[in-house]
Amino acid sequence: MSSPSAEEESNLETDKDGATEELESKRLLPPQFTPSTNEDGEEEVAFESREKILIVDIDSPESVDAVDFVPPFSWKKLWLFTGPGFLMSIAFLDPGNLEGDLQAGAIAGYSLLWLLMWATIMGLLIQMLSARIGVATGRHLAELCREEYPNWARLVLWFMAELALIGADIQEVIGSAIAIQILSNGKLPLWAGVLITASDCFIFLFMENYGVRKLEAVFAVLIATMALSFAWMFGDTKPSGKELLLGILVPRLGSKTIRQAVGVVGCVIMPHNVFLHSALVQSRKIDPRRRGRVQEALNYYLIESSAALLVSFMINMFVTTVFAKGFYGTKLANNIGLVNAGQYLQDKYGGGIFPILYIWGIGLLAAGQSSTITGTYAGQFIMGGFLNLRLKNWLRALITRSFAIVPTIVVAVVFNTSEASLDVLNEWLNVLQSIQIPFALIPLLTLVSKEHVMGVFRIGPLLERLAWTIAALVIVINGYLMMDFFVSEVKGLLFGFLVCTGTAAYIAFILYLISREGAFPSTWFSIELTKR
Repeated sequence: MSSPSAEEESNLETDKDGATEELESKRLLPPQFTPSTNEDGEEEVAFESREKILIVDIDSPESVDAVDFVPPFSWKKLWLFTGPGFLMSIAFLDPGNLEGDLQAGAIAGYSLLWLLMWATIMGLLIQMLSARIGVATGRHLAELCREEYPNWARLVLWFMAELALIGADIQEVIGSAIAIQILSNGKLPLWAGVLITASDCFIFLFMENYGVRKLEAVFAVLIATMALSFAWMFGDTKPSGKELLLGILVPRLGSKTIRQAVGVVGCVIMPHNVFLHSALVQSRKIDPRRRGRVQEALNYYLIESSAALLVSFMINMFVTTVFAKGFYGTKLANNIGLVNAGQYLQDKYGGGIFPILYIWGIGLLAAGQSSTITGTYAGQFIMGGFLNLRLKNWLRALITRSFAIVPTIVVAVVFNTSEASLDVLNEWLNVLQSIQIPFALIPLLTLVSKEHVMGVFRIGPLLERLAWTIAALVIVINGYLMMDFFVSEVKGLLFGFLVCTGTAAYIAFILYLISREGAFPSTWFSIELTKR
């Protein structure tokens, strides 16, 4: 029998190496979950394969086949990955955030700009963990929660996510309605603005039929409208450049501005946005079995999300500094809210070729419309992921929209003429969203730290500790907001008893989520034991 030739030995060795590499990739990459199907035998997915954007390769065929190969940076590929981060950034620019900005500027001046910057950086870290879990597993956070938690806990998490979404949506729709009222010179009442804004779900469905890129382009136009409007206001009012730089670079926090500081940090993490980003990143076609491709996608998403949140920080800074220049230290500072902000600006700075009242209205309308549409988007992923409901897009959007629009119309009719009542309502809605934050952050940090979920892309001990520290900080700050609000608003023995009972159940469920399967980072405890 003849011995194998050198060429045959080389081929055998190559096949052996390829098999070893494939086995290693299967071991290190996250396992593919066995999908739970609905009654029709079909699984709910964020994006159908035909809807995903194909990432064009410019590499040689040899490098493409390598499991670990991360292709070099390409501006063309960055453009293809650009989109999900900007949709995510809209939650940092919704009307609730803008109201927090203008109140921080009017009451605290320039002194909280440093906190706004660091809060945005903290938000970037949390959102990148959301993107990481979506890219590495090929499934979004709501789907993973459905697989990882028992039915009762899954339903509680879904209910809490829906409540957070409804609270955010009411603020966003009311913000749009206020903008429509401003731009119509008060001729359209608040409830009419709500009905006009409600129609955006059909606009959303119309745009969705033309593909993801067309939808992302519309959001880019809305963000550009906000940036141009608020930059125009910034240029008109000419805030102090020196005070602006000092506000960003020098940390300052006074006893009279603690409430505004808490509001700045509390607005950073929107529960529905954590679910949303993990689904949006799946709009690009990425093979989760190839470590190099996953890492490449994460690199591009980091660049894109950083750029998007830089834009959002600039817009928030424009709003804060405009109101700091105009109203800080005045008697009006404590009375400014979203409802009357435009009129106060008009009284302070007057008209001109383009009256500042209408510039504010245009920016506010762009913020409200963009955030309500992303809210509809998030609602589809949350409902589909937790409940595994495979519905037609128009029906799912209509159901999601109805959850928020019906209570919003009631609110608009009841509070149409009362600014003070709208401010109180806004505080209640902020508390509602603050309550929900742990139910998005804790599952995210738990799952992104698990090797059986993330494989080689699970976060390391240092990043895990940092993420939990930020999450704890955000939860404590929002807890302070809730406690401060309830102390001032809760009156009556029965209402107090109900609040205490609800608080006990709330804390118990948070402790369950943290303690389940060692969610809290054990590395902290191991380090302490090692030191002893």
